[in-house]
Amino acid sequence: MRRKKLLPIFENVTITDVAAEGKSLARITIPAHDGTEESQLVVFVPWCVPGDVVDLQVRRKKHSYAEAEVIRYHKYSELRTEPMCQHFGVCGGCKWQNLHYEQQIQFKQKQVYDQLTRIGHLQLPLPGEKDDDNGIEFRKILGSVKTREYRNKLDFGCANKRYLTREEIAQLPPAEENDGVLESAKNKPAVGFHITGAFDKILPIEKCHLMDDLHNQIRNSIRDYAADNNLSFFDLREQHGLLRDIIIRNSNTGEWMVIVQFSLGDDKKKDEQQAHDLLQFVADKFPQITSLLYVYNQKCNDTFGDLPVYVFKGNDHIIETMEELRFKVGPKSFYQTNTEQAYHLYSVVRSLAFMHDYDNSDETALPLVYDLYTGTGTIANFVARKARKVVGIEYVPEAIEDAKVNSNLNNIDNTLFYAGDMKDILTDEFISQHGRPDVLITDPPRAGMHPDVVKTILRAAPKRMVYVSCNPATQARDLAELVAEYQIRVVQPVDMFPHTPHVENVVLLERK
Repeated sequence: MRRKKLLPIFENVTITDVAAEGKSLARITIPAHDGTEESQLVVFVPWCVPGDVVDLQVRRKKHSYAEAEVIRYHKYSELRTEPMCQHFGVCGGCKWQNLHYEQQIQFKQKQVYDQLTRIGHLQLPLPGEKDDDNGIEFRKILGSVKTREYRNKLDFGCANKRYLTREEIAQLPPAEENDGVLESAKNKPAVGFHITGAFDKILPIEKCHLMDDLHNQIRNSIRDYAADNNLSFFDLREQHGLLRDIIIRNSNTGEWMVIVQFSLGDDKKKDEQQAHDLLQFVADKFPQITSLLYVYNQKCNDTFGDLPVYVFKGNDHIIETMEELRFKVGPKSFYQTNTEQAYHLYSVVRSLAFMHDYDNSDETALPLVYDLYTGTGTIANFVARKARKVVGIEYVPEAIEDAKVNSNLNNIDNTLFYAGDMKDILTDEFISQHGRPDVLITDPPRAGMHPDVVKTILRAAPKRMVYVSCNPATQARDLAELVAEYQIRVVQPVDMFPHTPHVENVVLLERK
């Protein structure tokens, strides 16, 4: 057998920066032993803050980088703050809770700049500065209005095997005295978040600070009812168990939606009755819920976009408002999860899209707008009053139906919506039919735009383009293709997700 190589410990290391996925990093100089030049090793470390001085145990090592864990703190950084959540350090959702918010947004701003310049090789001024010679402005990041209870949606998994933290395992009796105690502890059911690298286990969540506290009461009540009434929790490996998933949404109109996913076993009548009784309990205990829905999901994953959703109580949707507009949000609808910050994001998009004044008295002089990846038509309807016509395209048919409803709900008659794969819908023939856009708005998923879509956009040649991205890395890749024919004018980062490394970025481009 090959002996496993011992991985090194580095002492008195200063954490210098933040990296992707919420990790921090340090750069360690490795002295040479054979007369060659010394080298530098980049080490990625979770749960640290720049300025921390630590001892590191390397857990994984490659040629030019390593991943390590802190085994000792010598000095805590002045940038540190006390995490608000009892689950911090285990739950992977809010990895920057130990970093002051002002520092968080500064690092996000730097992240946007680094990715656009390094991946896209774009020539940009520093954040907060202008390049007057080239007409480019890199605006300072817009911080989130709220840093607690800012989300309007959370998704909780249910599992018959809970995740045990190292501290919990350390408190168990030694292995020789264990006598099944460890397995017994693991096999307790849980409702909470999935653990990275342990797909079949759920970290039980007692209190999450990302949403109004009512969601904690709803989730914990469902968990307790299921345990007290011997309802089975889902086994992700064996694919059986009744209680599978809980989605909780709320809106700025005070409405609440709860979606419970069930997996039916061999005795369907019994399972359906247990599901009904659970839903009735939730309906009785929480009259605040205006939309109580359920799904029977027999698939190997928790997605239900292709499954029917049934109404147990109330409506099949909730209503969000933005300015004087009302938006219908259904169980399958995408809506920005930070409601208040979404308004600021869309306001940026609208102001950039219509930076030049148009003659509102002459409808024919107003611009034709394409809104790609339109979702439920939020941006399309938000900008419609400044446009001659808005054409929205989205992959999810249910979202397009919601977009049409949202236009009708707001008496907007200058929108058209189409469902289908973007690269299949947005063709030269489509553009010939609907007209060449004056303004194009695109808000793709994290993977960015398909190369065929980028090519079609270049052929469509809109005068102005506003690119909204939740992943500046893929945005940088797409911009590198677009700048052949377009000039970047404005870069505006927007923080939608406090305490996480995620950041939205809006870029305005004008045709050269």
